[in-house]
Amino acid sequence: MQRYFLQREAFNIDTVELPPDVVHHIGTVLREGPGYRMVLLDGTGVEYESEVLTLDKKTGTAKVLQKREATTELPIDVTLAYALPKGDKVELVAQKATELGLHHLLVFESKRSVAKWDAKKAPKKVERLQKIMQEAAEQSYRAVVPTCQYVSSRELAHGFEQYDAIVLAYEETAKSGEQSALANVIASLAPGARLLLIVGPEGGFDQDEIDGWVERGGVPCAFGPRILRSETAPLYALAAISYALELT
Repeated sequence: MQRYFLQREAFNIDTVELPPDVVHHIGTVLREGPGYRMVLLDGTGVEYESEVLTLDKKTGTAKVLQKREATTELPIDVTLAYALPKGDKVELVAQKATELGLHHLLVFESKRSVAKWDAKKAPKKVERLQKIMQEAAEQSYRAVVPTCQYVSSRELAHGFEQYDAIVLAYEETAKSGEQSALANVIASLAPGARLLLIVGPEGGFDQDEIDGWVERGGVPCAFGPRILRSETAPLYALAAISYALELT
């Protein structure tokens, strides 16, 4: 069934009002009408199997047939802090990380980030990433749309206390042969725990950044024996988390 995220307030009444973009997709793209069944989501992990009651060019309504808790979310809450990479890699990571279960994306500029976001343009860029993640969430049968925020390095570090564990993707640990830190962190997390995953840009992190984060509780981790690209590392970590907590 096709899936659509609506505002939570839309479910306060028995008959759900469908927004214009959903009406357009059902009527124009899918060429469906009254009687069409779909899944509506409120972004909190609840699914509403629904049926279209009315549909015209601009408006539509649906009736909720069944309400249920989703089973497609990771058992832990994962936040990715991703240092700005070159080009549109952040869009690729936003999309694929959503498919892999990410809950929050924090974009920041590290000392070695070549790319910079103009303060005036940052809100538009965040808005685009949010749209990409919503589309990816619908496609991958997620019940929650990840949030996206642009933060400073200082804001990132000052928020460490809200997490149960902090993983630092650090290539020097891979070069030194470290193999178990990531697995140990994942194994220590109980259902519902909050994990912060910090991944650097193409040039990696400055040693001062790593030292400062370690002082605040961060754990430098190798992601296997190979050195991964900036856009590969977060996807590797999320896949490892899924395997460890959902498939074993």
